[in-house]
Amino acid sequence: MTYSYNYDEQDEIEHENEDDQKEEKVKEIGGEQNETPSTPSIPSTTTITPASSTPSPPISSPSPPPPTPPTTPSSNPPIPPSLQKERPYPLFLLEKAADVLDEASQSFTTFVSTLSSENALPPPLQTGTRPKVVVLGTGWGAASYLKTLSTTSYEVTVISPRNFFLFTPMLAGAAVGTVEYRSITEAVRKLNSNMNFLEATATSVDTESKTIECESVVCEGNSCTIDSFTVPYDYAIVTIGAATNTFGIPGVRENCNFLKQISDARRIRTSIVNCFERANLPGLTETQKRATLTFAVIGAGPTGVEFASELRDFVEQDGPVFYPHLLPYVRIKVIEASSTILAPFDKSLQESAIASLTRKTTVLEGSGGDITELLLDSGVAEVKSNVILLNDGREIPYGLSVWAAGNGPMPLTLSLIDAIGGEQKDAQPVARGRLAVDGWCRVKGTDGTLMAFGDCSCQVENQLPATAQVASQQGEYLAKLFSRGYDFTGGLPGVGVVGCSLPPPLSPSTTSSLAEKVAGFATGNTGYAVPFQFLNLGILAYTGAGSALAQVQLTPDSKRKIKGTGQVGFGIWRSVYLSKQVSGRNRLLVLVDWVKAKSFGRDITRL
Repeated sequence: MTYSYNYDEQDEIEHENEDDQKEEKVKEIGGEQNETPSTPSIPSTTTITPASSTPSPPISSPSPPPPTPPTTPSSNPPIPPSLQKERPYPLFLLEKAADVLDEASQSFTTFVSTLSSENALPPPLQTGTRPKVVVLGTGWGAASYLKTLSTTSYEVTVISPRNFFLFTPMLAGAAVGTVEYRSITEAVRKLNSNMNFLEATATSVDTESKTIECESVVCEGNSCTIDSFTVPYDYAIVTIGAATNTFGIPGVRENCNFLKQISDARRIRTSIVNCFERANLPGLTETQKRATLTFAVIGAGPTGVEFASELRDFVEQDGPVFYPHLLPYVRIKVIEASSTILAPFDKSLQESAIASLTRKTTVLEGSGGDITELLLDSGVAEVKSNVILLNDGREIPYGLSVWAAGNGPMPLTLSLIDAIGGEQKDAQPVARGRLAVDGWCRVKGTDGTLMAFGDCSCQVENQLPATAQVASQQGEYLAKLFSRGYDFTGGLPGVGVVGCSLPPPLSPSTTSSLAEKVAGFATGNTGYAVPFQFLNLGILAYTGAGSALAQVQLTPDSKRKIKGTGQVGFGIWRSVYLSKQVSGRNRLLVLVDWVKAKSFGRDITRL
């Protein structure tokens, strides 16, 4: 499962030459080649600066006074060794359990306090000037951060060209009509009502003046312009995810569909129906029909495998209803450069996935039951308008191609790396086009007021997978540190030194929670924030026909894993995906969509 914030239609407004510039920049800093989508340039209007936001209504839980932003440089002692390594796993699990108890206790206290007095008012917002926290992005990490953060002590602004959170793991289902687009989205303003949202694209971050340059597309009729403005910050959080990585292969961006946004799923869904309707026209030869109904999926990671599985379900379950005479021509080709699929999974689960994808079916009479073909060890050399050229010289005619082969850096991430220099440049052989951060999500080479997490960041000393689980847990972790009043600049007198390395200390006026006491016992250091530690809750992948894979590793160092396949895995997969929706509304809508698809089939109308 890979979920992260990415640019949507407005998010992709760049000049045509930025693709080449970014590829050169990645090569320069040691990252992978990547191209970003480009759209025709739009004339710019005069720069505007928004007035400071009006204080938002209070929320129900109080928080301690926040730290004062840094102003003066100082020197830094090194981080204690006990805080540089992971906590022992049993103590880490105990810490997580204590964290749950702390949250339950706080919720119960708030509930009792509310019942004790009908006229009791919620805690007021902090008087005076509140530190400005600016969050860039509305993906998994940002959503988790906003839902967890106590905003009574902060003035929070969220900047993104996308005004909703997207449950990305279900995009594959949305692309074939298993679920509807709005069922897997949630308005960002619902995540935290006590914050301001600006629908715009952040183009640059100035760490010296602590300002963020933004652009917002404004359209009236058929005319569009770009309004530019500046947003100041005391703390900035970069969680913009990653872009699609084409690895510089010719024709990918021009001829392939991606699967990262609602717009991508909508385009694919329309294209699938287009292929069937085009193949149904009179005058086409057998070869032309077969080429038109060949669906190429490039990349056999979780995204590629889940889309191929959902597409096969559509062909098997809805094809006989709408296009029975065209089914013998349907082919799904999964192209993978490596020797296996679903690399994060155990070998036995990989074999199970291969068996599920390539299974024979009696539904497709006349096609021999073989509609899915795995092409392993097959790198793509070029993608033309209707033919894919492989490195071994083979040519694959296709009607629709979907690129699901990897992630690359965003332009803003690259510009930040270049602007910060120093530690960031030195870390790029490992970070590869991502912002290098320390264990507390602070961007290396800065004064502790610029943070990053999710797919756009890399914890160099302890690299983490680029998944939604990591981003979501990092967002929750950082929000709790903010809410508890930790000082991210290190707590030194006259802090603000570039390359701040001290762990964030807890505010002296705040009593340690049970979870903090357990963490302090595990590290031997009390009063300091422990670094982020990832709790792997397992990985899932849908493999079609009501089967899925589920894998949970018992301990980080253990080879023992709990594995589920077939209907058991499918039950786990659906239960987890349903429970991980961000709201009850989404859970209900997704459940209804599943029932509708099962009872009445998928909707193939093109509106």
